[in-house]
Amino acid sequence: MKHMKINLLIGILILISSCVMHRKVEQETIVISTSPENPARSIEIEFIKGKSFNHPSFAIWTEDIKGNYIETLYVTHYVAKGVYGHGEIEPGRWKNEPGEARRPATVPYWAHKRNVKAPDGLFIPSPEMAVPDALTSATPVSDFKLHTSTSYSGTKKFKILMEINQAWDSNRYWNNNKFSGDINYFGSLQPALVYSVTIDPLDNAQEYFLNPIGHSHPKGENGKLFTDLTTITTAKDIAYKIIVRLKHTN
Repeated sequence: MKHMKINLLIGILILISSCVMHRKVEQETIVISTSPENPARSIEIEFIKGKSFNHPSFAIWTEDIKGNYIETLYVTHYVAKGVYGHGEIEPGRWKNEPGEARRPATVPYWAHKRNVKAPDGLFIPSPEMAVPDALTSATPVSDFKLHTSTSYSGTKKFKILMEINQAWDSNRYWNNNKFSGDINYFGSLQPALVYSVTIDPLDNAQEYFLNPIGHSHPKGENGKLFTDLTTITTAKDIAYKIIVRLKHTN
């Protein structure tokens, strides 16, 4: 009987150890580095995925305190190059291999802030007007840390923003019956969420946390920010926590 209890205890310990090891593998953090032009201040952004995370696209950039765009710090590769995992044969028809596609509803708030127009008139990057390699990488499949920098070296406050969108992310409000027949909307459904935080280079804060401030246009037709988030559900759970760490200058 004593041996049975010992064996049972050993079995439980092995099971717990296995679960802990499995969890650590699942939570392995990916490290990404980008190199914006004229770096003046180093920044680390840690993204901890939420329960609804499933290969989202996103962009990260800086603005001044009045909301004027400064620079892009990072954008996922598919968006940056206009070449996606499933290329577009024609509007609404996709092929099972990478290829060019136009998806203006992916991260439209960032795209319009960046204000670079592709040959077809859309602000989302195209292969002809791609984002430089120094600012992009393959889409992270798990938690990640972005090591980057900003050219902003002043002492005035500035903002860091992140826009996140997950393809075909529907809910009861944002579903296939809304905007019937609109191909741009169908590729997104719940619109992209925009997160923001204000950075004060003069304070001694060790960490800042990005919080949602609104969503983008659901079809990507403009660069407006919609602050009512009552219809957004699972899209709020793509990110669990987004932390900014700033290396202060002396």
